[in-house]
Amino acid sequence: MVDEEQALDRAFTALGDPVRRAIVARLSRGEATVNELADLFPITKQAVSRHIGVLEDAGLITRSRDGQRRPCHLDPSALEALTSWIDGYRLAAESRFRKLDAVLETLKEEEER
Repeated sequence: MVDEEQALDRAFTALGDPVRRAIVARLSRGEATVNELADLFPITKQAVSRHIGVLEDAGLITRSRDGQRRPCHLDPSALEALTSWIDGYRLAAESRFRKLDAVLETLKEEEER
């Protein structure tokens, strides 16, 4: 449980930066190298490499080797873990709203009688 919480903390911290969110958005369309990602931002290639390192340490992306290329990829299972955590709270909130809607509907019906 602690490991899961630490993984969530690292992932959400990593996603707290707009450049890293933009990198994740770009990688959602397919793999890219550091050079390809660096072309998207008005920062140095070294800064982009550090951002990629943070995302990799958070488990959100992986890198593979393709000859001389080292493309970055999103890790779908890491994104699924984040989505599942968020969905747990979303579903609980939706349940409360449905109950409130039912109460309001009952009150409305009683008022109309």
